Amino acid sequence: MYYIGIDLGTSAVKLLLVDENGGICNEVTREYPLEFPKSGWSQQAPEDWKKAVLEGIPALLSGFDASQVAGIGCGGQMHGLVVLDDLDQVIRPAILWNDGRTAVEVDYLNNEVGKEKLSALTANIAFAGFTAPKLLWMRKNEPENFAKIAKIMLPKDYINYVLTGVHCCDYSDASGMLLLDVEHKRWSAEMLDICGVKPEQMPKLFESYEVVGTVRPELARSLGLSDHVQVVAGAGDNAAAAVGTGVVGEGGCNISLGTSGTLFISSKRFGVDPNNALHAFAHADGGWHLMGCMLSAASCNKWLCDDILKTTDYAAEQKDITAERLGRNHVYFLPYLMGERSPINDTNARGTFIGMTMDTTRSDLVQAVLEGVAFAIRDSFEVARSLGLDIPSSKLCGGGSRSPLWRTIFANVLGIPLELPKTEQGPGYGGAMLAMVGCGLFESVQAAADALVEVASVVEPDLELTARYEARYRQYRTIYPALKPVFARFL
Repeated sequence: MYYIGIDLGTSAVKLLLVDENGGICNEVTREYPLEFPKSGWSQQAPEDWKKAVLEGIPALLSGFDASQVAGIGCGGQMHGLVVLDDLDQVIRPAILWNDGRTAVEVDYLNNEVGKEKLSALTANIAFAGFTAPKLLWMRKNEPENFAKIAKIMLPKDYINYVLTGVHCCDYSDASGMLLLDVEHKRWSAEMLDICGVKPEQMPKLFESYEVVGTVRPELARSLGLSDHVQVVAGAGDNAAAAVGTGVVGEGGCNISLGTSGTLFISSKRFGVDPNNALHAFAHADGGWHLMGCMLSAASCNKWLCDDILKTTDYAAEQKDITAERLGRNHVYFLPYLMGERSPINDTNARGTFIGMTMDTTRSDLVQAVLEGVAFAIRDSFEVARSLGLDIPSSKLCGGGSRSPLWRTIFANVLGIPLELPKTEQGPGYGGAMLAMVGCGLFESVQAAADALVEVASVVEPDLELTARYEARYRQYRTIYPALKPVFARFL
């Protein structure tokens, strides 16, 4: 049998065809546009996701027996607000996870409703990317559209709705809406009331591996599928990626180096960071996790190379950054191109180079960007350590993990071994694994991870280089506090 994993990303959807042994038989990518209508705003047309998925599935199955597809699981970009009217039409473009328009609403939630109350209701405080502030923004700024809302969902839930006609969401993705009572896995009636939302507008909740329905018969026929293909609830992209790298159960860690960057720590027990610098979310394995999320990770390197240096040859830009230069760069970079979430929660923060002199080179800037992203993940890593969590090693995934140089920088900035999974396909692979569980191939997500996830290689830290990076990180830590009031004055 085959299983389809869908990774609904920010710039493209990636579809995987996976066999029952976990082998990837085919993959297809379809890109779609991203809109920035105003500074700090970020949105997309859900119809573009739909078109990409429905065109991608037949291409994925070309040359294969589509009747052997048993299940579909989707991992998708989190937090995005998708709203439909009573005719199931999209009301407005989806407001995405990296959108910063909700500073006023975040301030209201955190300072008037209050962080303590929010944390008690949802296990989290408000961040600009979360869904609840977007609903408040829409209610205030687009009241006509807000009044039309019949269904509220997240990006991957829209794809599930297209496939099955079921209005659903899983606990991991719902955790990032600031509308879920994460500990008890139910919608918070009080938070819905604060946002002016009715319970009937919210999707039905499922565990990530639970079957929500089958592909609608007429759609199955058009896609070449049988009419019994089961669709599971799926997961937010970070939880799905963690499943795909085997980070399930108690005490696992995964670092995802994609458009955004995350530090993901799995647990069988519910727990909250008392300072709310890390998110406390449900996990796709039925447990929970703590997560630190930075908004701009590999996208920082893409921005510098594509838009500033005018090249897409990332490897060439890194070739002059030799081993003896690591830990000795005099240039620093704050990777806050879209503001920042964990752990500073500052929508005013901006990307910044500091330390440049007349002898600063092109490769110094590239190195500063790679190191700045690693230092920012280290910020969340330090919060986890302050909570008494022991992180002796971590998995590493995401597009940025394909750079040997960046892997070396990360291992030594964090001072821990980094394990690279043999199959590094992120949320799509995790989605396929969840479909396997839902279809009964494995009895649990843990069993699927134990059977399918293998480590291909390990990047070990070097004691001398780790010491150099420790000194550089201490200097890096002084930059943002000094610039924080400057950022606030500039905006």
